Amino acid sequence: MEKKIRKVLVANRGEIAIRIFRACFDADVRTVAIYSKEDKLSLFRTKADEAYLIGENRSPLGAYLGIEEIIALAKRKNVDAIHPGYGFLSENADFARACEEAGIIFIGPPSHILDQMGDKLHAKEVARRCGVPVIPGSEKPVSGVEEAVRIAEEAGYPVILKAAAGGGGRGMRRADNAEEIARNFELVQAEARKSFGNDDIFVEKFLEEPKHIEVQILADQYGNVVHLFERDCSVQRRYQKVVEFTPAFGISPEKRQQLYDDAVKIAKEVGYVNAGTVEFLVDKHGNHYFIEMNPRIQVEHTVTEMVTGIDLVRAQIDIAQGLPLSHPYIGIESQDSIKLNGYAIQCRVTTEDPTNNFAPDTGKLTTYRSGGGFGIRLDAGNAFTGAEITPYYDSLLVKITAFDRTFEGAVRKAKRGMGEIRIRGVKTNMSFLNNILSHPTFVAGKCHTKFIDETPSLFDVKESKDRATKVLRYIGNTIVGQDEGFHKPILDNPRLPDPAALPPVTAPNLRALLQEGGAKALTGWVKDQKKLLITDTTFRDANQSLLATRVRTRDLTAIAEPTAHILQDAFSLEVWGGATFDTCYRFLHESPWERLDALRKAIPNIPFQMLVRGINGVGYHAYPENVIREFIREAARSGIDIFRIFDSFNNPESMRLAIETVKEAGKVAEVAFCYTDNLLAPKYEKYSLDYYLKLAKELEKMGADILCIKDMGGLLRPLAAKKLVTELKQVTDLPIHLHTHDTSGNQIAALMMAADAGVDIVDTAISSMSSLTSQPSMNSLVTALEGGDRDTGFKPRQLQKLSDYWEDTRKYYSGFEGDIKVPETEIYRYEIPGGQYTNLKPQVESLGLGHQFEEVKEKYSEVNDLLGGVIKVTPSSKMVGDFAIFMVQNKLDRENLLERGKELTFPRSVVDYFKGMMGQSTFPLPQELSQVVLKGEKPLDTLPSKLLPPADFDAIVKKLQKINPNAGLRQAIAYCLYPQVVEDFLAGYETYGDISQMPSDIFFYGMERGESMEMSIEEGKTLMIKYIGPGERNDDGTLELQFELNGSRRNVLIRDPHAEVEAEQIRLASAEDKTEIGATIMGAVSRMAVKPGDKVKKGDVVAIVEAMKMETGISAAIDGTVEAVYAQPGDVVQAGQLLVRLKI
Repeated sequence: MEKKIRKVLVANRGEIAIRIFRACFDADVRTVAIYSKEDKLSLFRTKADEAYLIGENRSPLGAYLGIEEIIALAKRKNVDAIHPGYGFLSENADFARACEEAGIIFIGPPSHILDQMGDKLHAKEVARRCGVPVIPGSEKPVSGVEEAVRIAEEAGYPVILKAAAGGGGRGMRRADNAEEIARNFELVQAEARKSFGNDDIFVEKFLEEPKHIEVQILADQYGNVVHLFERDCSVQRRYQKVVEFTPAFGISPEKRQQLYDDAVKIAKEVGYVNAGTVEFLVDKHGNHYFIEMNPRIQVEHTVTEMVTGIDLVRAQIDIAQGLPLSHPYIGIESQDSIKLNGYAIQCRVTTEDPTNNFAPDTGKLTTYRSGGGFGIRLDAGNAFTGAEITPYYDSLLVKITAFDRTFEGAVRKAKRGMGEIRIRGVKTNMSFLNNILSHPTFVAGKCHTKFIDETPSLFDVKESKDRATKVLRYIGNTIVGQDEGFHKPILDNPRLPDPAALPPVTAPNLRALLQEGGAKALTGWVKDQKKLLITDTTFRDANQSLLATRVRTRDLTAIAEPTAHILQDAFSLEVWGGATFDTCYRFLHESPWERLDALRKAIPNIPFQMLVRGINGVGYHAYPENVIREFIREAARSGIDIFRIFDSFNNPESMRLAIETVKEAGKVAEVAFCYTDNLLAPKYEKYSLDYYLKLAKELEKMGADILCIKDMGGLLRPLAAKKLVTELKQVTDLPIHLHTHDTSGNQIAALMMAADAGVDIVDTAISSMSSLTSQPSMNSLVTALEGGDRDTGFKPRQLQKLSDYWEDTRKYYSGFEGDIKVPETEIYRYEIPGGQYTNLKPQVESLGLGHQFEEVKEKYSEVNDLLGGVIKVTPSSKMVGDFAIFMVQNKLDRENLLERGKELTFPRSVVDYFKGMMGQSTFPLPQELSQVVLKGEKPLDTLPSKLLPPADFDAIVKKLQKINPNAGLRQAIAYCLYPQVVEDFLAGYETYGDISQMPSDIFFYGMERGESMEMSIEEGKTLMIKYIGPGERNDDGTLELQFELNGSRRNVLIRDPHAEVEAEQIRLASAEDKTEIGATIMGAVSRMAVKPGDKVKKGDVVAIVEAMKMETGISAAIDGTVEAVYAQPGDVVQAGQLLVRLKI
């Protein structure tokens, strides 16, 4: 009997509600949506012609289970028909009956059929009447655990506990013994009651390795029943389908025909009407068993629609209003008129974490971009940028259905469809789905229902890089982290030399000379040169001394190629080592190793030089010998040619290991002695001219290729420089290299006089990065020597091009500039090295002593005297600085230090110095002070590196790969030097990704409102970012910043360090303390199973947390007594949140 439907209410939500609305639109039928208060911002509500709030005082699920309220609303709004979708009330006979009694068409089978087929036990009786095989088990709902155990033992374990009114995999648990039945029985009942309003459950035999095959049925009101072929639903977890496809080519055509016949037979037996699915299990022997009939539309109906061309939901509506299958709207003349064309696969993209037992994830979709194209169909629910994914409902986000003429083609299209989707803000199972689609077993159609459980490789998921969000998060933290009222400086792009105007490279390739002839060939060439050779320190010590080692790799590589041309006559470039190493990790979020790779690639012709602190490597204390060896070897492999090796005590034995390793690697050992005091008028007799000459001869015997005078303090006065070089030339045949700092303003003169005395190589920096705490100006020295015997051969006009670039670039680092603006001759009194001076004041200020900086400088000089004159280079200079600050903090002086120091704990660097952990002094240390500092500990009588156990690099790599899978030997070496710094770097890389190509002004200062930038994240991939501005600050101290990313809005949530947090802090359970029991997923507490004083055993369920209609039992890890309970039913808890604490 035909009855025209003009208005349909959809008693459901999400994706299936939208699917029904679309079918109604095609049928020219008006639509009504119902929604809970939790769904008021959900997309489906806006897709209907009308939408009404229901269940305002009910739970999120209960809102969609209120039969009386739904029927009353339908009457008030003059609804002709109700479509129940799937889940909720779709199989509830009482709901269908209520519709019928209210004169409303129920789009589905009549209530009397639901009575039979919606209940799995009645459905089995029907199957038996038809001669269709069924699985052994209970024939009626079981009364309790005891009856369930009895039936299970009769059928044989394993068994399944199933909700009688269930579907979609909910309300199902496997049990392998009586204990598991007892543990799971109540959970299954609770899930069934919440999902279906009926807590009846039954028990049936669990089949081994079965395939799950379902047959789609369509039947009209006139007795016409057809099948629309089958779907293979074997890929499932927790008995919920994950991937479905049709046809089920993994079973024989003959078996498939048997399934069609049995399905139609059952449907006809009960007089079935509308759409339904008859489900079977086919075991590994080819036997099939009827398991249930789902009297509703299925989630996976889309694959059938793709291969048959029949709109099943539209057909449901047409059948409900009395049209026969043969009507043109449905178009099924007979069974033979339905044709199977091609293959279709459906993948369910859910907000679940496969690596965490598929725990549902919740939060805001910060980005949603869908795929598409030929052969792809998308059925989405609440999938749009800004959507809130709550823990209350199903985790389904979007269904991807792919169609092709071949199964392999359908697989490729499904992969494409997922590859084009971008989802940010919540975790998804897309990588897991890709693993399924790529697995040979799936491609061969041979999956059974335990395929996921038995294939651990599916869980080797590659998490989305989500590089854009990481970049935005870094920018957001930088913006929010600025002081109130901060305004970003306006900076111009640095002036880069015109590539076409660069001089061609014609100078001798000293790198090639070294590689072909070794260190002797290179040093022989040096000694043959009349000109003064130059080492440029701009890329390392110059910026370290001026800008606190904050210069980024991006700004170095930008000028690297012009440097290779303009400085082609340089002896070397100091580009690496020293403090630059750890600060790359610590402050710049970049790898120093990758910096070295990039520079070496851009500058292939000039030797690279680095600084090594003997047994201290590039650290501040001694390390195991194999760490120093492996560090030098890796640096040599990576492009370092010349290693400047020194020791802060000038102890040759502390340099021996590094010298030997460098020479074994075929590189140049430039060995340095550190200069201090004033050899023309020594304050400390030990630092006489004879001291330095003897030291030079000893270093030559030890194997030095080049001798370096390392004047880190800038104390080598011009006349002293001339005298020292002159005398050294008399006692050694080695080339001599001079390094100094220009804090006093005298060091251009020192270099000139050293040049007159025959020094071979000097360190300078490009003029705009020179002088004061840096090295003397290269431009000044070059022009001063121009036309003379020691003419460097450099072209001042070309050098100016580099100076222009660094002058502009330096402005980006203005926040790191030192306070010295003019030459400071006080350096001769304080003897603070230039590189340290720049860093010392920020260190003092960070401790709240900025107003006492002058006092710290005085104490620096005082400490130097107390220790008998220290050679102040890293790390000993840091020790003196720490000691000086310590004295100021504790109001210490010469008179009270020994007495008051007995009660004080000295800085680690001071303890290390006196204990010998930095190395062995060649002069005795003050004994009384040593005893006060060491508090009874005995100082070492040998090199500390000899006492340290060797590092296990393989074990360290494995440890670091747990933080970042890409960690390797380089990170392991760095970890040995700076463990926490490297761990933080690797963890930070996971947080922010690779931000090395971010413009420096944005890296340091963030973005202003309306500012735009472009940033390359890999070859051929560029992010276009615009900062819109901040939103309102939340009670929990977070702030949502608004950006445009590649033209689309993208928001990130940033914690504001300036905010006063008003929200209550969540207490997390300790992962190590087994007495603390935390939630394993985010969700709502549906039941607390214990109270204080209760005794529990290991494995007992103490609470049940529900998320997305799946209940998870939270179990005790140990035996104990409940001491405290921190949650109650209805509370929404976070993953890890403390629920229960036990006492043992």
